[in-house]
Amino acid sequence: MLDSVAKLILHPYPHRAIVRQLARHLRLGSYDWRVRVGAVSRPHYAYLVYQGARLAKKLGYERISVIEFGVGGGLGLLNLEHHAEQASRVVGIGIELYGFDTGRGLPRPTDYRDLPYHWKEGFYQMDYDRLIKRLRFAKLVLGDVQHELGRFFERFNPAPIAVVMHDLDLYSSTKAALRLFDVDERYLLPRLFNYFDDIIGTEVELHNDFIGERLAINEFNATHADRKLCPAYFLLCRHLVEPWFNQVFILHSFAHTRYNDFVSGDNQQLPLED
Repeated sequence: MLDSVAKLILHPYPHRAIVRQLARHLRLGSYDWRVRVGAVSRPHYAYLVYQGARLAKKLGYERISVIEFGVGGGLGLLNLEHHAEQASRVVGIGIELYGFDTGRGLPRPTDYRDLPYHWKEGFYQMDYDRLIKRLRFAKLVLGDVQHELGRFFERFNPAPIAVVMHDLDLYSSTKAALRLFDVDERYLLPRLFNYFDDIIGTEVELHNDFIGERLAINEFNATHADRKLCPAYFLLCRHLVEPWFNQVFILHSFAHTRYNDFVSGDNQQLPLED
């Protein structure tokens, strides 16, 4: 409790932070307004799910999929269930949810690219029996990510993917997970929202472009001519930049048959005024 109060007081904009916390706990305003101002739990999860749903709706999709790589204890997946329900209701679109995890915690780091000075085998183990009782509609996909991705689409036939949360921590696991984007375009939105959990860190991790999730992103871009993971510059240019804005990337599938479909406003005229 004291830590939470201290964070509010020490926030660069304490009044804004306090109002936002009040709006979150009292559920003031509409859900889409609370998402816009960050007055929700895990605002990055809420934002990506809501925006992914909006884009899909503009493109005429009836259902989308949201994927979390790295479920761990499961709080994130439970949070995604909440935001998927809210976004589905507000936007008017069906949302499927899938969580990938080994079920046994992190695998052993393979080399320096997996940050063995920070990650250990067995971190973030899952209490499967407890988690499965709390999940309402999300589906768990347990096992090695490379193996499970190989049969994921045949096994589940998911709706087109609109949002992916990447939290596998290791370079090797993240690189394997990015093979998700090698699938046929019918399983992907032409532009797809991504969140990478471990690309900033602290003075301990010292993340850079040559290790971890950042290296996996760079290698993906280097080996794909018409599918690229790009920073969300529109977020980084806002007046107030939240730390997680730096962790949002958009997958652009330039050759997607729906990539050029018009989704902007119809009236963009600028009348001549005195």
